[in-house]
Amino acid sequence: MYKNIFTSRLRTSVPMGTLDSYIYTTNSYPMLTSKEEKELSEKLYYKGDLKSAKKLILSHLRFVIHVAKYYSGYGLQQADIIQEGNIGLMKAVRRFNPEIGVRLVSFAIHWIKAEIHEYVLRNWRIVKVATTKAQRKLFFNLRKAKQRLGWFNQDEIKIVAKELGVSIKDVCEMESRMSAQDIGDNINLKDNFKNKNFNSHLFFKDHNSNFANIIEKNNWNKYISNKLYIAVSKLDYRSRNIINLRWLNKNKKKITLRELADYYGISAERIRQLEKNAMKKLRFIIEHLFKK
Repeated sequence: MYKNIFTSRLRTSVPMGTLDSYIYTTNSYPMLTSKEEKELSEKLYYKGDLKSAKKLILSHLRFVIHVAKYYSGYGLQQADIIQEGNIGLMKAVRRFNPEIGVRLVSFAIHWIKAEIHEYVLRNWRIVKVATTKAQRKLFFNLRKAKQRLGWFNQDEIKIVAKELGVSIKDVCEMESRMSAQDIGDNINLKDNFKNKNFNSHLFFKDHNSNFANIIEKNNWNKYISNKLYIAVSKLDYRSRNIINLRWLNKNKKKITLRELADYYGISAERIRQLEKNAMKKLRFIIEHLFKK
């Protein structure tokens, strides 16, 4: 319940001014002793005290900054990473039970990292590189290993696979994904088509679509519909009404011969004859129209 109160404050606190000023502000909040933290946690947990929640969050913002520094190598804004960590901190404070016998920081670290991990995976590449639990574990652990090893040889792949409890194939696939680069689609067509060395493979080609056929089909359907409308309009009122209710009523269920017979007070067989005659007239009129 107090999450909404602090979300607006924390979301605006990072972008305002510089990141250094934000860090300076967070360091100005006093750290809590074990006794103070327990008292505030109990007030929040048992009484829903929002002031206690505020103090718990503000006193741990510096810890979020400390954790966020370990994710600075992903090419993402540090302020955004900190913001995601703040969201994780708020979730942890909301769920923290003071009776479990640990400090809030030990409980919150998992929530902070979880939010940061989600943010990194969503924004590191255009195409998401990790979806399963094993792939997520591989992604973040391989990033640490790559800083020391560069490209893996076969022995190093086996070591990593064994340490992380995944297959060699998974390690190779994730290493390949992480080494790939996104290709931007903001290409200046006018300038690049003049360049003889322009790489045409940067465009995405859809081999399953034929716009000429689609446009031709749409135009033909409109043409046929127009001719049919003209032909129906040339029928007498009763014949026109029978054709519309039987075959051209898009929004409602098809009317039966018996229902039309009850409506006009005649037999169903007579309705069938009228429908048959109307169809013949329509066919004749349409053939005449197409000859024009």
